[in-house]
Amino acid sequence: MSPDELVYLGILAASIPVGFLFRYLSPPVKQGAALLFGLSVTIVTCQIHTLHSLVTVIGTWIIIKSNWRRAPSLSLGWTFLYLLFFRLATWFGLPQPTPFANAIQLILTLKMVSIANEVHSFHIEKKKEVSSFAKSPVIGGLSQEPSLYDILAYSYCYVGLMTGPFFRFQTYIDWLRQPRPLALPGRGPCLQRLKLVPVYGALFLTVNSYFPLAYVRTEEFLDHNFLFRFFYMIVVFFVFRMRFYAAWCGAEAGCISAGLGCYPEKALSKPGGGPTVNYSPDPNTQEAYDFKTIQNIDCYNTDFCVKVRHGMRYWNMTVQWWLHHYIYPNSPFKAYTLRAGWTMFISAYWHGLHAGYYLSFLTIPLCIAAESAMEASVRAKLGPWGQNIFDWVHWFLKMRAYDYMCMGFVLLKASDTINYWMSIYFSMHIIAVCCIIVGRVLKGGRREGKLKRDRVQTET
Repeated sequence: MSPDELVYLGILAASIPVGFLFRYLSPPVKQGAALLFGLSVTIVTCQIHTLHSLVTVIGTWIIIKSNWRRAPSLSLGWTFLYLLFFRLATWFGLPQPTPFANAIQLILTLKMVSIANEVHSFHIEKKKEVSSFAKSPVIGGLSQEPSLYDILAYSYCYVGLMTGPFFRFQTYIDWLRQPRPLALPGRGPCLQRLKLVPVYGALFLTVNSYFPLAYVRTEEFLDHNFLFRFFYMIVVFFVFRMRFYAAWCGAEAGCISAGLGCYPEKALSKPGGGPTVNYSPDPNTQEAYDFKTIQNIDCYNTDFCVKVRHGMRYWNMTVQWWLHHYIYPNSPFKAYTLRAGWTMFISAYWHGLHAGYYLSFLTIPLCIAAESAMEASVRAKLGPWGQNIFDWVHWFLKMRAYDYMCMGFVLLKASDTINYWMSIYFSMHIIAVCCIIVGRVLKGGRREGKLKRDRVQTET
């Protein structure tokens, strides 16, 4: 493990026991202590680069205070333009930001766009209440506009500061105002989330030691046969998954120990978004709680769901919620595939400027189009047994598609990514294009056959 990874590990490990202590604090003390702890971690790890996140927060606050009506679009433009400046800092004679500053800036960008949207919704619903003399039915809406201190405290809250998960400002406020935090579940769900982390960590370290990513960039790698080169991407994606499974499960445990994102099961919470229905505690019954609001990874479904589009839902789930609610609906396109492409482009930009991100993320819409074409033209015609076989083949190709795209995500450079894809003959791109062509031919043939049958019936 690199020194930076050891620091991340140390911060994650420390946040879990610290979280249990926060359950004993009153709301104002909890808010101040979480801010102080998070800001201290930021200053120690980022040093002078802490100013980047501070400027982002203050800029967002100015936007919210000066023009709440356009705050959602202005905050998105402001934070994403600042990301560009942040990543090109050396072009302006500034020092290169640390990886820790980058991690904080990524999560902060999501938070600032989200809080601008929450404030906008608050003002809209407040106007509706005044005009209709009725309480707003909006679920999980703000009760008042946050102050600068509230926004700073939310931005630098130590929970999820670097590794996520993302959570809304309302989720943060609900955490501060929990009436009986010590009565909420903690140790059991925390241990449940941590139980496989040592397994994920051991697999990551072991497999990575035998199959290092750097080997892909060597001339010796190209001397191996096609099957070895193809197999290597499977192993690389396996290492990638184990690393993030361990990190995100650990990050979720840090939220659970503090009680962040704990809601009654009847609230039907969504990862990132929180409750989706109104709920009220029943004093006569024992309430069941869950932490779905801060769930960032579903390891089982990531590996075993069938479709490419479903695989995205179970990976980095809170960020997927953010993309689905703030980017996808505002896409300039109407077709699903083009909307997905736009969303993936924004996601790639959020991750960074490396060409590998764009090559990977923009392959996803192609894969979605391919699976949609084959489902409509082939799977729909099959019986139960045939559909079962189709789904197993679909699952195998879905995993290989993600293996393939992962190489761009980890190799980063366009040349390295294209050289690797070339070494396996752009196989997944070719399979995807072939599926689209076959799907359209079969669908066109079916349509032509239907037209002929209709013509015969008309003539008779």
